[in-house]
Amino acid sequence: MQKWYQIFHRSTGLSPYVWVVFYILPFYFIFRSQSTYQVVLGIIMILAFFICYVLSFTSKSWWVYFWTSLQILISVMMTLMFGYVYFSLFLAFFIGNIQHRIGFITLYTIHLITTITTINFGFVTRDPIMLTQLPFVLISLIGVILLPVTTYNRNKREKLQGQLENANKRISELAMLEERQRIARDLHDTLGQKLSLIGLKSDLAAKLMHQQPAKAQAEMNDIQQTARSALKEVREMVTEMRGTRLEDEMFRIKQILKAAEIELTMEGDERLIHTSLLNENVLSMCLKEAVTNIVKHSQATACCIVFTPSPTEMSIQVKDNGQGIPTGDAVYSRGSGLRGMRERLEFVNGSLVIGSDHGAVITIRVPTVFKPLDKEVEK
Repeated sequence: MQKWYQIFHRSTGLSPYVWVVFYILPFYFIFRSQSTYQVVLGIIMILAFFICYVLSFTSKSWWVYFWTSLQILISVMMTLMFGYVYFSLFLAFFIGNIQHRIGFITLYTIHLITTITTINFGFVTRDPIMLTQLPFVLISLIGVILLPVTTYNRNKREKLQGQLENANKRISELAMLEERQRIARDLHDTLGQKLSLIGLKSDLAAKLMHQQPAKAQAEMNDIQQTARSALKEVREMVTEMRGTRLEDEMFRIKQILKAAEIELTMEGDERLIHTSLLNENVLSMCLKEAVTNIVKHSQATACCIVFTPSPTEMSIQVKDNGQGIPTGDAVYSRGSGLRGMRERLEFVNGSLVIGSDHGAVITIRVPTVFKPLDKEVEK
């Protein structure tokens, strides 16, 4: 909520000070006077207006209204004595930047009434200076009417736009938090009860193992069935979550390789037709990890990605002309992300093969049709 003393924008840029350049113009009007007294008084009013104008931008609270009131007074005197009405444009610009609605309306009304009154007084008294610059006086009057309202609405719109951006950011954060809480609830509901049941049945089976082997075997069968059910529910839940699409990931991969000055060659069709969302998500993450390793560690200048679909599986081969990587199980402990790739692929019955042919060759395979783990073949 806006506090009562926050009546003006904290940052107005250089625009207020650009207007100061036009302060040379009133000297032309005052030096046309034949009276030394009027010339001295005019110089004093110009300097006073300049000081008040700067102080009105740097002050807070009611001091802003005080310095603005002095400017209005000086503007009226300059119009009556020298026919110089253009200080009203300075005030119009300043008043339009006031944020406080009541303060804006009050100063805008006072400034508009005093400006119209002094201009009409000049025309009634047939001031020759006022009459000779009639077109410019009318333009200034239009500026006094429209400039504050336009500036005020523009600033208000920018403020609302900033608030809208903050609100959208907050909504995104809340949506992310809600999604995390939903995932946590789903995991708790999916795994909590079944894991507790598995723990209880395991303890019971251990107690019955020597006394009643048949009942212990039945409990172990129940544990196996419960584990299968929990794994199935977890897979279904992960599948329902929004994953990374391979087409989107390929777009980012092309950007990464282009930025690293690595030439990319693609063979085959990257579109996946019969691959589940879960498997496509795993493929996308593994492909991203493989390309990241090429950029970071291979020192390669070229990369080739080959897509090979088949009725039973989807295979992606990533080759480069870099320094290669060693083969064997030791490579999975090097911290290059290969171990994580293998674990992800094993979760969906996929496979990861690492080879070397004038550079590293990584082959990623996932089944087209989802099938249960080999160790969990149904009886």
